[in-house]
Amino acid sequence: MDPKKDLAVYGYGSVAWKDRMEEWKKRQNEKLQMVKHPGENGYDGGDPEDPDLPKMDEGRQPLSRKLPISSSRINPYRIVIVLRMIVLGLFFHYRILHPVNDAFALWLLSVICEIWFAVSWILDQFPKWQPIERETYLDRLSLRYEKEGKPSELAPVDIFVSTVDPLKEPPLITANTVLSILAVDYPVDKVSCYVSDDGAAMLTFEALSETSEFARKWVPFCKKYQIEPRAPEWYFSQKVDYLKDKVHPAFVRERRAMKRDYEEFKIRINGLVSMAQKVPEEGWTMQDGTPWPGNNVRDHPGMIQVFLGQNGVRDLDGNELPKLVYVSREKRPGFDHHKKAGAMNSLIRVSAVLSNAPYLLNVDCDHYINNSKALREAMCFMMDPISGKKICYVQFPQRFDGIDRHDRYSNRNVVFFDINMKGLDGIQGPIYVGTGCVFRRQALYGYDAPKQKKPPGKTCNCLPKWCFCCCCCFGSRKKNRKSKNKENKLKDSKKKSKNKDSSTQIHALENIEEGIEGIDNEKSALMPQVKFEKKFGQSPVFIASTLMEDGGIPQGVSEASHLKEAIHVISCGYEDKTEWGKEVGWIYGSVTEDILTGFKMHCHGWRSVYCMPKRPAFKGSAPINLSDRLHQVLRWALGSVEILLSRHCPIWYAYRSGLKPLERFSYIASVVYPLTSIPLLVYCTLPAVCLLTGKFIVPEISSYASILFMGLFISIAVTSVLEMQWGHVQIDDWWRNEQFWVIGGVSSHLFALFQGLLKVLAGVNTNFTVTSKAADDGEFSDLYLFKWTSLLIPPMTLLIINIIGVIVGISDAINNGYESWGPLFGRLFFALWVIMHLYPFLKGMMGKQDRLPTIIVVWSILLASIFSLLWVRVNPFTAKGGIVLEVCGLDCD
Repeated sequence: MDPKKDLAVYGYGSVAWKDRMEEWKKRQNEKLQMVKHPGENGYDGGDPEDPDLPKMDEGRQPLSRKLPISSSRINPYRIVIVLRMIVLGLFFHYRILHPVNDAFALWLLSVICEIWFAVSWILDQFPKWQPIERETYLDRLSLRYEKEGKPSELAPVDIFVSTVDPLKEPPLITANTVLSILAVDYPVDKVSCYVSDDGAAMLTFEALSETSEFARKWVPFCKKYQIEPRAPEWYFSQKVDYLKDKVHPAFVRERRAMKRDYEEFKIRINGLVSMAQKVPEEGWTMQDGTPWPGNNVRDHPGMIQVFLGQNGVRDLDGNELPKLVYVSREKRPGFDHHKKAGAMNSLIRVSAVLSNAPYLLNVDCDHYINNSKALREAMCFMMDPISGKKICYVQFPQRFDGIDRHDRYSNRNVVFFDINMKGLDGIQGPIYVGTGCVFRRQALYGYDAPKQKKPPGKTCNCLPKWCFCCCCCFGSRKKNRKSKNKENKLKDSKKKSKNKDSSTQIHALENIEEGIEGIDNEKSALMPQVKFEKKFGQSPVFIASTLMEDGGIPQGVSEASHLKEAIHVISCGYEDKTEWGKEVGWIYGSVTEDILTGFKMHCHGWRSVYCMPKRPAFKGSAPINLSDRLHQVLRWALGSVEILLSRHCPIWYAYRSGLKPLERFSYIASVVYPLTSIPLLVYCTLPAVCLLTGKFIVPEISSYASILFMGLFISIAVTSVLEMQWGHVQIDDWWRNEQFWVIGGVSSHLFALFQGLLKVLAGVNTNFTVTSKAADDGEFSDLYLFKWTSLLIPPMTLLIINIIGVIVGISDAINNGYESWGPLFGRLFFALWVIMHLYPFLKGMMGKQDRLPTIIVVWSILLASIFSLLWVRVNPFTAKGGIVLEVCGLDCD
């Protein structure tokens, strides 16, 4: 066919062919139209009709891709790990075969501790064997799901914000988080924000009312000028010159007006907080004179209030706003409400009744959305047609504001979020860390991940006819046998299905599924309604929502009936005799419900994804005070101990499930790390004991032993350097992490271990209270705030005895002469290692030094003690023993 000739010349249906081609092109253009998203300076991303824009290819390509670590970085890292294993084996061979007879107890304790450290290192190291990074393509997401002139096809998202005590969690912080959610770059009809007030505080309710009013001004301002971040407190506190670039005068004018409005908003919120300090004797009353239902925090009905998203409430530009719902679940004496996990499960049910989005995002009240495209980043994984169906959640790293420059107590936790989590993403996905996570609703319902279907077997038609006859003859017999076997299997499976666990994805609801679109009738025909009620509770509306995998609520139902059902699903007794907290929703049984919930999902065969956009998706606040930080770590460690002593312990739970072996290693490491506190405490005490007694845990070192020790230290250092390279972690962050591992290990982890044992084995609950002693004003004033707590006792004791040991050891070496300095160096190195790791703790204990830095004070005391002993030793005014003074015999006169 000559391309230069007109197709009509050939004369075989060219007109119909042309029409079909035009129709096909039109359909392609409709499918692959890109929505114009205005940029920061009004830039609309280019002309969609530009021939250089690869529309046809981009729309079909994946929405994300894996970026494996380059072989030049990861291969040397793996080689060093293997070499370190070999050196470790030789090291233990030497240590066990060369005991110290004159200090056998110290030697035995040190070897036991070192073996445990090696086991802990293996559990932590091997899940980092295959780290990966990921890249998302937001433009392809728009090409695929947002067509010009048509409604957006992006999936709806329900966002959960949890808060308890407004006096400890300031309402202004919660308000900023809510405002950042309402202004997110996502279709407004696809976003619903649910705020859980587990303290039933009228202050939180009134603050949300004020927030909904201010959102009518704030949301259009954010979307008009594409500002970042969209939490006003942090946007206006940015130390940037917004007049530096050429900006439109209207922006300057509106920004100043918005800042004045926000200052007035802050005054109103702070006025509510000051008013809430003095509670009336009769309790709070509402505007109509009726008492506030939540006056009794432990005994009140469920409360739901829809602030935005209904009754035609729009912003100042006349546009719709996302839905904003206040939720406070019912509480009655005698019921176990399961703290945060119970509150989150209540939000799952309320949101399923009112909006039922297929995806959920949960954030803490102090974690605002720092990147307005965070939801789009998550949808690049969740809505990917190839790999999205098996993803249960997308976890974002935690980033923090308000931390001092040196991050004294390792609040940023960079090593965990930038190294460990990347390693887990290469296996089955990161663990769930409690906030900044987008879930698939169906995965939270306890269902198994969809299994990949095997491709049909291929047949060959190139065989001779007699082969087909033989195949038909023999094949018919085999088919008859197979059909009989299938019938028997079906009968057996029907019998087994009665006893099967209700976590399988089978549904049945005869009385409510009629007329509801999106219900899978094939699934719903397999399980009776009684099993549904046993699993999800007695709510027909909620059960109907669980059948709708793509979300949505039944049409033709009034809002009043929806609210009535929503109140029902947050009642105290709703979860009784159901699988909530066992197989469905957030899992109960630990104060760290996040680890347990993610673990159960991975056991069901799901995988998770770690998303690290260039601009952090979420930012929060962290306790930068030493005592508060130790208590935070105590809570995490206590949750790990509870999981370790429960039936859900990853050491023995669900071995025939979808959990991969290396993923299990990571979960085991996340629950056994509090056990390291005892060997660590013993190992940090040994240097002081050795210095005070003159003994040591190692015999006289031979050349072979010195090579082993040097090889072990070098392998540890090289492993850490290579990890910092591919994880893009600074050496300061790594060193702070190492220091706080020791500080937290000998304090919070130790207390959590004993508290967990008392709680699980003896049923005794113990709490550690923190009392404020002093405070300073100024930037990072909380850093210097000293609060006494019993958690400070173990590290303080270790620090004192090691400093005393160093002084005694040096003084003893000075008194005994030159020969005693050689054996002293090993003991001194060991003790100084402990003191260096506890140095941030020492700074926290000493507080803020206005005149002298802490390190000068410490070294002054240490050096003064050493030089004093030296002066006593070499005092020229005393006679030296062993020298005989004789008369020279000369007459000097």
